[in-house]
Amino acid sequence: MNVLLDECVPRRLGRHLTGHECKTVPEMGWGGIKNGRLLALAQGKFDVLLTVDQHLRFQQNLALFRIAVLVVCSQSNDITDLLPYVPAILSALPSTKPGEAVIVELR
Repeated sequence: MNVLLDECVPRRLGRHLTGHECKTVPEMGWGGIKNGRLLALAQGKFDVLLTVDQHLRFQQNLALFRIAVLVVCSQSNDITDLLPYVPAILSALPSTKPGEAVIVELR
């Protein structure tokens, strides 16, 4: 899958998402672009937007976009806090569907 890492996600996380092509918002030249416009730019180029922004799914009508959103419910966006979520992220990626949000939590 083609995964876009939101600005709030450290780019190093992409190295741990083996089997997936990961780019960051800044790598795409989209730094500072707000959520609705970002989703519009990313659809068609990426399958999933990976974020830690838990409000995104409430602020946007995701059904209008042809991209899935994967929300990691971490206590912070620090790489050390995100690494324990990698197995759950890898498990959730195949079940993502465009226009929907998938929530990734530790159990």
